[in-house]
Amino acid sequence: MPIRPPDPMLPIANGRWPVRGELPVLGQQNDITYYSSHAASVLNDTHMTGMPYWSVNPYTGCAFGCAYCYARYAHRYVMERAVTAHTLPDDSVAAVNAIPPWLAFERHIVVKRNAPDALARALRQGGPRHLALLKGEMILIGTATDPYQPAERRYRITRGILEVFAAHPGLHIGIITKSPLITRDADLLARIARRSEISVTLSLITTDRALARRLEPRAPTPESRLRAIARLRDAGVEAGINIMPVLPGITDDPGMLDTLEREAAAAGACRIGVAALRLQHEARKRDLPFIAQEFPHLASSYAAAYARDSNVSERYRQGLSRFVKQLGRKYGIRVGWRSEDPEAEAIPEAPPTDPQLAFEFAP
Repeated sequence: MPIRPPDPMLPIANGRWPVRGELPVLGQQNDITYYSSHAASVLNDTHMTGMPYWSVNPYTGCAFGCAYCYARYAHRYVMERAVTAHTLPDDSVAAVNAIPPWLAFERHIVVKRNAPDALARALRQGGPRHLALLKGEMILIGTATDPYQPAERRYRITRGILEVFAAHPGLHIGIITKSPLITRDADLLARIARRSEISVTLSLITTDRALARRLEPRAPTPESRLRAIARLRDAGVEAGINIMPVLPGITDDPGMLDTLEREAAAAGACRIGVAALRLQHEARKRDLPFIAQEFPHLASSYAAAYARDSNVSERYRQGLSRFVKQLGRKYGIRVGWRSEDPEAEAIPEAPPTDPQLAFEFAP
C-alpha cells in the first residue's frame, strides 16, 4: 500500500526542514503515521549500546508489529519526550495518548531523514569514529527496528546509509532484517563487500506461514525471506538467518526447527544464530497478554518462566543451543555469530549424543 504524500525529498515543515526535536508528520499508510526527525547522531558506539558492536537505526518504531519484539522501550522514550516537549502535532498527541505504548511502537514511526548526512559527518575520513571502526569493530544496522520495514520502500534511508558506508573501505558491517526488500540493494551490498566485510541476517523463527502470521502479523512471509537469502547469495553477499527469538512451547518443536535449518541450508544460508525469547519490561506488557489470548494453554507456564527474570531458564537455553547446533552439523551450517545480534548468546559445544531440548521451560 503506497504511503501518501508529502514527497519524501521535499522540506515538510512550513517550507523548511524540521529542526532538532520536531516531529512533523511526513506521511501516512493506512493506520500508520510517519514522522520526520532530525537526528543529532545515528552512529552509536559500544559505550551507548552496551554491546560489542556499534549500531545504526534508520527508524524508530517498526510497522511489522511482531508480538515478541524486545525493542519497544526505545520508542516509548522518544514519543514521551516528544509529547512532553510539545514537538508533535496536536492531533498526533491525542492519537499517541489514545493507545498503549507497545501499540504506538507499531503505529507511529519516526523516520530519521538526515541519517545518511549525519553518518557521513560521523565517518569523516581520519575522524576518531572512522579510525576506531577501522580497527575491526562491528557496525550493526537494524538492532532496534527493522531497516527494511515498509517505510524504506519510499524513504530509502537505509539505502542512503549504505551509500555512505560504500565510500569508506575497511569496515565490518552487519544488517538485520525480516524483509526481502533488502534484495533491492543487492548491487550496493555487493559493492560494499568488495571493499569491506558485510553480512546480512534474515530473522526467521518458523517456516510455518500460518504460525508466522499470528506471531508477526505484518512481516513478510517465511518463504519470501528464504528467497531473499538465495538472491543475496547469488549476488555474492554473505547471508544467514537468526532463529531469534525461539518461543518456548510454540516454535521450539524439534521437527519445526529441523525444517527451518534444512530450508535455510537449501537457500544457501552461511550461518545461523539462535536465542530463546527474552521478555524485558515493555515487551512483557505486549507478549504475556498475547500469549494468554493466542496460546492460553501456555499462559501460566510463561508467567512462571519469566516471573523473576527476562530470560527463560539456563537449562532451557542450553538445551536449545545444543539442539540447534546438532542440526547445524547435520545440514552443514555453522551455528554462532560474531556478536551480530543484541539477543545473541554463546553456543556451547555438545556431543552428538546429547538429548534434544527439554520442553519444560518453567523453573
